[in-house]
Amino acid sequence: MARYVGPVCRLCRREGTKLFLKGTRCFSEKCAIDRRSYPPGQHGQARPRASEYSAQLREKQKLKRIYGLLERQFRQYFFKAERKKGITGENLLRLLESRLDNVVYRLGFASSRKQGRMLIRQNHFIVNGKGVNIPSFLVSLNDAIEVKEGSRALVAIQAALEGIGTRGVPSWLELDQNQMKGTVKSHPSKEEIALPVNEQLVVELYSR
Repeated sequence: MARYVGPVCRLCRREGTKLFLKGTRCFSEKCAIDRRSYPPGQHGQARPRASEYSAQLREKQKLKRIYGLLERQFRQYFFKAERKKGITGENLLRLLESRLDNVVYRLGFASSRKQGRMLIRQNHFIVNGKGVNIPSFLVSLNDAIEVKEGSRALVAIQAALEGIGTRGVPSWLELDQNQMKGTVKSHPSKEEIALPVNEQLVVELYSR
């Protein structure tokens, strides 16, 4: 599948907020948003035209970029969320948070979702005792996610775990750092997900 391979700091600058795409760098003084908070390009510092559509589009782009999705895949998640009972926007956030690459990142086994995808594809993780190498795999309540025994000494995973104190583990997940194992305790609420995104504007965009 095609992926954006350009500089990810440009994405944060374009959206005007931290999307936490570059691991520990996002928490340091080197963060692009802290240094240059305006959009990239020669017209980045110009005053943009504000419209209802542009606000909706920007919120959708934020959500896509946070989880590293392309348009077609993102639409599939939206339509799936729309068919579920409850509030569509919150259903969408829960589906995205349930992706294995996101859970690996949230548990601290990867410094970013992008690194989480790479580690999953390289077969470093087990879900409920079985190896899973599909980043989009959706975890369920009480699922156990752990690092394979032969992968626990990997520098990337060890370095990510050392930085977990900076961002913490969300309350809907439980981490046993000694066993390098995490468990899904509950479904994440909107407050626990805590993203700089207004998901209702995304719903309005697709409802146009």
